[in-house]
Amino acid sequence: MKLSSRARFSTVCLHAGQEPDPSTGAIITPIYQTSTYVQDALGKHKGFEYGRTQNPTRMALERNIAAIEGGKAGFAFASGMAAIGAIATLLKAGDHVVVSDNTYGGTFRLFDKVLTRYQLSFSYVDTSKLDEVERAITPATRMLFVETPTNPIMRLTDLRAAADLAHRHGIRLVVDNTFASPVIQRPIEFGADLVTHSTTKYLNGHSDSVGGIVIAVRDDDIEWLKFVQNAEGAILGPFDSWLVLRGTKTLPIRMQQHSANGLALAQFLIAHPTVRHVHYPGLPSHPQHALAERQMRGFGGMLAFELGSFHAARTVLNSVRLLALAESLGGVESLISHPATMTHASVPADRRAAIGITDGLVRISAGIEDIDDLKEDLAQALERV
Repeated sequence: MKLSSRARFSTVCLHAGQEPDPSTGAIITPIYQTSTYVQDALGKHKGFEYGRTQNPTRMALERNIAAIEGGKAGFAFASGMAAIGAIATLLKAGDHVVVSDNTYGGTFRLFDKVLTRYQLSFSYVDTSKLDEVERAITPATRMLFVETPTNPIMRLTDLRAAADLAHRHGIRLVVDNTFASPVIQRPIEFGADLVTHSTTKYLNGHSDSVGGIVIAVRDDDIEWLKFVQNAEGAILGPFDSWLVLRGTKTLPIRMQQHSANGLALAQFLIAHPTVRHVHYPGLPSHPQHALAERQMRGFGGMLAFELGSFHAARTVLNSVRLLALAESLGGVESLISHPATMTHASVPADRRAAIGITDGLVRISAGIEDIDDLKEDLAQALERV
């Protein structure tokens, strides 16, 4: 079973990086649940020495997602934050990073509370405004770290323009593509140097695995990330790797339904009298709707809406029956959350207010349930406000 170099996207998701097991012909990559490998003789082995360094299941996943994103190599880690931490090891004391101001709370926590202890500095700007990005760049800047769409306000960054800007200044463009998934958006096509995902989310898609991945295109980055993955050891285990491989097989068809439900819920909410505003790039009212149409293949399953007060938000969150009140996103089931007290609780209140994360903001990860059931659930919860 050989994958053609001209294979289309859905075929790549299903087959890239995987061959039938040579010993049995099993069509699904086995779970190589082993810590070590027996060597034929001293200095002679089959390409595998120790489970932290190499694992066939993890390698299959890394090759699969690298192909899906259009990169040269992938490196799978124990969580999305471990993946971002590995990217940060490309930096040295004294280096500066420009970051999307509306980045995930865990990313902000790592950068602001941990990495600043090692003489790294970070400037948080609205990366949808590239003039602000350029003003933030200093002679010490080594990286532009972009999340697009942002979590949870759904701002977009023009990736081609951001890549051009970064490369003019000799810095890497890193894109957290978790919210979009490679079905919706492929940043390497626009010039990104590194792409990262929490595989916990859309890539896995079933809310039963935690992991992260980095996809690289530069040979020097690939060499370093391979070294760091082994040196730090925050690897993705074989069973989790297998679970994500299962997820990528159905990624294209799942994302079609996530996107269809996301758009339908956004249209339902924007027409509801209780809702003050809806953040969703598929709506013509989104300030960057035209960019979304150019840069994205569909608009995804993530949206947020403003209810005006914590009381109203709490009422809705405590009244839903089908949507699950939970952190995370990207699973087949719909999730609803309160960013200010959940995903972005580590962000100071004044910073949350500055980027639009109010106490009345509610975020939805639209699953793949029947859309009428989701609308009915939200309608009955909104009636209680």
